[in-house]
Amino acid sequence: MKDLENIPALMADLGKRAKAAAQKLATASAERKAQALLSAADAVWAQRAAIIEANAKDLDYGRSKGLSAAMMDRLLLNEDRIQGIVDGLRAVAGQDDPVGAVLEEWTQPSGLRIQRVRTPLGVIGVIYESRPNVTADAGALCLKSGNAVILRGGSESLHSAQAIHACLVEGLKSAGLPEDAVQLVPTRDRAAVQELLTMTDYVDVIVPRGGKGLVGLVQREARVPVFAHLEGIVHIYLDKAADRKKAIDVVLNAKTRRTGICGAAECLLIHQDIADTIGKDVLDLLAAAGVEIHAEAGLQGPASMIAATAEDWGKEFLDAIIAAKKVASIDEAIDHIRNYHSAHTDCIITEDEAAVARFFSELDSAILMHNASTQFADGGEFGMGAEIGIATGKMHARGPVGAAQLTSFKYLVRGNGTVRG
Repeated sequence: MKDLENIPALMADLGKRAKAAAQKLATASAERKAQALLSAADAVWAQRAAIIEANAKDLDYGRSKGLSAAMMDRLLLNEDRIQGIVDGLRAVAGQDDPVGAVLEEWTQPSGLRIQRVRTPLGVIGVIYESRPNVTADAGALCLKSGNAVILRGGSESLHSAQAIHACLVEGLKSAGLPEDAVQLVPTRDRAAVQELLTMTDYVDVIVPRGGKGLVGLVQREARVPVFAHLEGIVHIYLDKAADRKKAIDVVLNAKTRRTGICGAAECLLIHQDIADTIGKDVLDLLAAAGVEIHAEAGLQGPASMIAATAEDWGKEFLDAIIAAKKVASIDEAIDHIRNYHSAHTDCIITEDEAAVARFFSELDSAILMHNASTQFADGGEFGMGAEIGIATGKMHARGPVGAAQLTSFKYLVRGNGTVRG
């Protein structure tokens, strides 16, 4: 690799190579792209011991930085999680290739035959924190959609990302595709991020995957278009018509399955009619599961509950902590969510279809759920194989960003000597 001390030159070199690779990848066959992903999956599994060894170095680094338990969990790779990476690569390989898909076609009175077809974006820059599996997910989805990608992982996950990236390169080589189609920034130097954000000659879109600080930095400083992935300030509303078992099962899973992911529930709104029954049961079980509850006055629950403050509303805890509040109606619940959510994922637990209809129509989060754990807010669980992130903006991509969302479109217009009068 080029001189790591000359960051502008390093990043310009990555950009030039990515742009050249993108031109070749845009016309690569679906079969070769699938072969590259399947070979990469085989390489990840074959190299799992080396990946876990590299991850151990990152865990040591994370501990030295004082990362929270939730962040350390995000960073951790074990054999089960590596199996998940392998499964994700194979799932993306098995999906229909989006490039060239005809989205719409029609014939004009003039005789022109017009098609709107999917086409790659070009070069995608992905900036992410902690979770080393994003290296594989982002690389796979960009490859599948015919895009070259420049990956810049978190400083704490550098060794893991390098080990996984090497497997992706092995897959590209086996399929005869350009190795530069998936590149990893080889330095922890933050100046590399600043360069990537301004490389308008080479990069077509930036995808930030991380906390509020990272996304805010990218949105402030990027000159390249951005697919924003903001915080997961996820709400669950327990309606007065909630089923007790569903409420317990969904809330506990949504909060405790993995507390450090963006789909984890962060705020529980409980209708006053069930606050002392189902609501109290849910809060008691959350506390028994080790969750710290920041509750508004008037809620019945375990003695361990502490008083909520204004700072608890609209906060992404990413830890075994949840805010809880009693509401008088679905209107109050919707108003609270509108005021404090991040347009990521919100859920209603109820057996009342009219309440569901209101919740779905009056809220505009990227993902709205009914009687289902918010931990399903994931591209893999949506059948996309993997995701590059959850886009919370309203332009171009929204919700889980899979391969199809990493394409644009172009119009193919056919005539037969057709002229305009």
